[in-house]
Amino acid sequence: MASNLKNLSDHDPATIPDGSSMKFGIVVAEWNEEITAALLEGAMTTLGKHGVKKENIEVKVVPGSFELPYGARIVAEQFSPHAVICLGCVIQGETRHFDYICQGVTKGITELNLDYDIPFIFGVLTTENLQQALDRAGGKHGNKGDEAAVSALKMAALRNGQA
Repeated sequence: MASNLKNLSDHDPATIPDGSSMKFGIVVAEWNEEITAALLEGAMTTLGKHGVKKENIEVKVVPGSFELPYGARIVAEQFSPHAVICLGCVIQGETRHFDYICQGVTKGITELNLDYDIPFIFGVLTTENLQQALDRAGGKHGNKGDEAAVSALKMAALRNGQA
């Protein structure tokens, strides 16, 4: 379902695993910081609501979305989390730069999922304009950071045989 038809923050709490025994990494891009800070806040809040202790969340900042896969790999290797959440925002501009960044980030996060024995969650907004990003970073369509945290909890539970 397209995100403009769904609230990204709307989840049935009964379907979300308890995270009190889990560790998570979050890698967040500085580029489009107004958006990515809101995504990070959404992810942190959702993880906390589901029992994850603050000391069990390792947050690292990278310059832009293109750097998310490398940052996520470093977090996975140094922190040994149950899952890594990648948060970023790429907004369409006047050049093909958008296409190359989106393809690179998608490929990089996909490869991490296949190469490592933990889930890497794609929490990257790829929008046509700033308003679409705002709508998905706590606006009328909810918060992609919430959705990414829920995905991380569910995938970590699946990986650990709890789902």
